Amino acid sequence: MSDKKLNILTLAFGIALLPPIWAVLSSYARITTGAVALICAGLYVANGNKKEDALKITIGFLLGDLWTVIAIWVMETLQFNPNVELYLTLFVLGGLAVLIGENIPKYIFTPAWLCGWAIGLTIMGPLSIDSLGTLPIQIGTSMIAGVVYVGIGVDAFQKFIIKTIKK
Repeated sequence: MSDKKLNILTLAFGIALLPPIWAVLSSYARITTGAVALICAGLYVANGNKKEDALKITIGFLLGDLWTVIAIWVMETLQFNPNVELYLTLFVLGGLAVLIGENIPKYIFTPAWLCGWAIGLTIMGPLSIDSLGTLPIQIGTSMIAGVVYVGIGVDAFQKFIIKTIKK
């Protein structure tokens, strides 16, 4: 079997086996945002499965989650036209995220920050600050699971299977 075919088959097996476990277990932990893990794992993989970047990717995602809560609070606090509030909030927070993240890239992966913010706005954006409940924590937990369990976990599992098969 060629290396390419082995990589495809073992990756397919890892993706088929591990993420569904998270999908099932997350619901038992009352996490309604389990699918966020798959999005976050996708960005981790797109960055090349670099374990050395896992922490700064995770920090970026969590900052995006926090940025969502700040954005919702700011938009509720401002008393402008909703479109003006949205534009100003996205302008200021988006610019700040890039300025902060790109100035400390050793600790923050800016694309993860922006992606995490988009994820958070998609899920929490329609809600009021008072009705968020545990959603930011659920989303943050799913983000961590995406990088650590799905991203790093599937990669390690695939490497283990390939190493075992090649023995």
